[in-house]
Amino acid sequence: MTAAQAAAHRLPLVLRNRRFAAVWGAQVLTQAAGRMFQVGAVWWLVGYAAGPDGGLASGAFLAVSTLPAVALAPLVASLIARHPHRTVLGLSAAVAGLIALGTAGWTYAATPPMAVTYGAALVLAGCQAVFDPCLTTSVPDLVEDADIEAATGFELATQSLAGLAGGLLGPLVVDAAGLAGIVAGSAGGYLLAAALIAATPFPAAPGTPGTPSAGGGGGGGGEAPAARRPLRRILAELPFVRRVLLCFTAANVFTTAVFVVMPLYTRTVLHADGSTVAALEAALGAGTLVGSFTGGRLPGAPTVVGAGCLGLMAAALGLPGLAAGAAPAVGSMTVAGWCVGVIGVRFVALFQRLVPTEDRPGFFAVMQALLGATFPVSSVVFGLLGDHLSPRTLCLVQALGVLPVAAALWWTGRGAAAAAPPEDPATAARPSGAAR
Repeated sequence: MTAAQAAAHRLPLVLRNRRFAAVWGAQVLTQAAGRMFQVGAVWWLVGYAAGPDGGLASGAFLAVSTLPAVALAPLVASLIARHPHRTVLGLSAAVAGLIALGTAGWTYAATPPMAVTYGAALVLAGCQAVFDPCLTTSVPDLVEDADIEAATGFELATQSLAGLAGGLLGPLVVDAAGLAGIVAGSAGGYLLAAALIAATPFPAAPGTPGTPSAGGGGGGGGEAPAARRPLRRILAELPFVRRVLLCFTAANVFTTAVFVVMPLYTRTVLHADGSTVAALEAALGAGTLVGSFTGGRLPGAPTVVGAGCLGLMAAALGLPGLAAGAAPAVGSMTVAGWCVGVIGVRFVALFQRLVPTEDRPGFFAVMQALLGATFPVSSVVFGLLGDHLSPRTLCLVQALGVLPVAAALWWTGRGAAAAAPPEDPATAARPSGAAR
């Protein structure tokens, strides 16, 4: 490697790989648009539209927003495996933009029925449920193997950037321009993302030279149908991965409830407005951003790091229940976000290497479905509880629920270490960002 090549390699990935930078930028735009719509709509329901039933109404809205990732997992896996990744990414962003644009026009003309808002949330979430696993599947084809951890860090940082942008803007725009403002802003984000994808050439898939729109070995069009396996077999043949996903699915029952609990906490405990909700969302996003870029540097096996982060997250989620106030709540969200970022980058990078290439489309669709399966239940249950219990009590319930999962994840790693050779990537003690 020449000195010039070495210097170029030290640059951040998004500066030396313009193709990945464009696709990542499109993901930032789509998730920020979706997050702005979700957070803004929840605050609109809690603060303006739903009255005393704000907890249940906002919980049901968030549940609707997560159903597509669960219900469409087999269809999403098939779409990603059978069609060029560029086509899938571009169409999902464009459809979301057109739906949001039409909803915005209706909202500006007249106040739409509540069913329209819920219906728009369902369609937008469906488009995102296609976009995200497709991009994750495309990562090994867009970057070199040595850059997978860096690409994963940027990809996972999307959630925190979306939280910072969409979560900050959503409540503020609702206070200033109502529901119509956030729907219009979301439409712009989706359509700009679609334009970015359309302007970005993708690498040709193996076996299909000269097809720039193909996504590559993850199912962009070059894999034979016989190489694809049923989704159940993918997890059945990856017992360690399956147990880890089950742990995180259980944790999600309590951690994702924060999106219902924090608006209720702001309204009934802090007696504050949308700017406080925006600050809490921004703290969560900032913490996740830092965690996404520092998680690969932490020493220890992924299960040890993950269990420690879940324990720390339990303490953070319980803090606002013990000490009421804006400062404890902001600190809690920052620490919880950092834990989410660390866990994400360590385990997604691990899965990228443990899961065979031909199984990635199905696996990442299943992963998204498993992790999202509990969110509708969590949103409805905690929303309903929020109409009867204090948000401070709900914070303590969250903390107590995460602790057993942290212990289970640690035990899973200990069992895997005893059953596998030391060089097994599932149990290796090196950081995920270490050289291979």
